[in-house]
Amino acid sequence: MTNAIELVDLSKTFGQDEVLKHVTRTFEAGKIHGVVGNNGSGKTVMFKCVCGFLQPTSGKVFVQGKQIGKDVDFPEDLGLIIETPGFLPQLSGLRNLEILASLKRKIGLKEVADTIRRVGLDPLSTKPVGKYSLGMRQRLGIAQAIMEDPSLLILDEPMNGLDKHGVAEMRALFQSLATDGRTILLASHNIADIDALCDTVCEMDAGVMTMIREERV
Repeated sequence: MTNAIELVDLSKTFGQDEVLKHVTRTFEAGKIHGVVGNNGSGKTVMFKCVCGFLQPTSGKVFVQGKQIGKDVDFPEDLGLIIETPGFLPQLSGLRNLEILASLKRKIGLKEVADTIRRVGLDPLSTKPVGKYSLGMRQRLGIAQAIMEDPSLLILDEPMNGLDKHGVAEMRALFQSLATDGRTILLASHNIADIDALCDTVCEMDAGVMTMIREERV
């Protein structure tokens, strides 16, 4: 198997605060890789370096063989949820995703609507996103991440705000995406999510990454 993501001696500091400390790790393509750790452990900063949103202080990030910040500014085939998804509150879910889809023009209205259904929402609903529950907003965020059928997904706490039924539905969705060959980096506070979904698991603690599980037992 090829490596979808490679981190080479990755460090990131903000002032005197070293948030990532010499992280070296490869994430194999076609698997779900779990990242666990407390708030402030460095998970989200690492994800932002992979996405090109933050430049590392030192070290390198390669995504699908290309160095982020040198060969490309951002990974070319990536879907993500990092922190709370931002949407235009006065518009419907369908209209929000239609606007986002128009930026790259990879997909049309049918694909957007199909994806909204796939995450358990109604694309015909005219309810503005500002009146969505937290769980509905999270489902829409997941739809935004997967709608262009990216080969790589970075999901930072994607189960936030979902009830037990919603968590079960999203687990099944993520498993089906991995079965279809997608690579997923998944951060979750819920160990049950990690155990149910992840092929490999690593832990971030004060900017240091350690492996917990190299492969699914």
